[in-house]
Amino acid sequence: MLNKGFYLFFSLLLFTFNNVIAQDQIFRVMFYNAENLFDTKDDTLKNDEEFLPEGDRHWDNHKFYKKLNNTAKVIISVGGWQAPAIVGLCEIENRYVLNQLVYETPLKNFGYSIIHRESPDWRGIDVAMLYRKELFKPDTFFTIPVHFPFDTNSATRDILYVKGRLDDDTIHFFINHWPSRYGGYLNSKPKREFVAGLVRHKVDSLFDENPESKILIMGDLNDGPMDESVSNVLKALPDPVDSCCQLVNLMATYDKDKSIGTLKYHENWDVFDQVIVSSNLLNEKDGISISEGKAMIFRQPFLLEKDDRFMGEKPFRTFNGFDYNGGFSDHLPIYVDLKPNTNK
Repeated sequence: MLNKGFYLFFSLLLFTFNNVIAQDQIFRVMFYNAENLFDTKDDTLKNDEEFLPEGDRHWDNHKFYKKLNNTAKVIISVGGWQAPAIVGLCEIENRYVLNQLVYETPLKNFGYSIIHRESPDWRGIDVAMLYRKELFKPDTFFTIPVHFPFDTNSATRDILYVKGRLDDDTIHFFINHWPSRYGGYLNSKPKREFVAGLVRHKVDSLFDENPESKILIMGDLNDGPMDESVSNVLKALPDPVDSCCQLVNLMATYDKDKSIGTLKYHENWDVFDQVIVSSNLLNEKDGISISEGKAMIFRQPFLLEKDDRFMGEKPFRTFNGFDYNGGFSDHLPIYVDLKPNTNK
């Protein structure tokens, strides 16, 4: 079902990657909202009717496999000459979809394994982590459930927590997809602040155990870096600090320019997809650290299309409304590079 030329191209890419010398090793970590990566099967416990062959989007095997192919292309392209060591994903329907992505596309050449747990989200979309098992060694992982005391009928995505070793350093990862702004910003705001509080509580417990804990939080937060959920509840600072037990938002610099972002609403770009790290990950003298102290938006021409209504460009989506567009996602990927301390 997948394009043979695509396999050939990335087989050559894999050959080149395998010959990259060890001293140039960079561990790239990316996050991507894949936008509705659903299979074509009905889950009677979830609201997935739109994404069925007989549903409003006429979601058939051709569209499903193209979506898988497109998602694999994004992941490999973000890696450049080296496939990303770790991939955080959201808007993934289930384990079957992840298996198809990892084992039935060109991603199968890169030795990815999957960490995923089914979440109670009413639409059936989950978060997940892919990792290259020769680079990252997971030790502990679990989901942090989200139960709103003020809205007991609402179900959303769990937070995925993964602890593991990368280049002999222990890192704590949080994969997030916070509640959307459906129903309006103010009405939905308490839910995002509640989830931010759950993440912050776990972060504080890690710092209590070890003030030097290395933490990387990534995800689609459905808020910008300066919104209260991120800046006041999660307490992710916009600028680097030289003290322990602090979180720094590596995407804050993008938030000042509405012509740059990870998703577009009308004429404005927003930065809802973010990478937030503990301040000691910016310290090059202490084991693995953030390369150049920054995160990047992967903004490539193949992920964009002309915006006829609001000018400029916009993400090349799978659907425009209910019209099939054959694109990738309404979000752009983000990534950060971790580099080992060569002096240790």
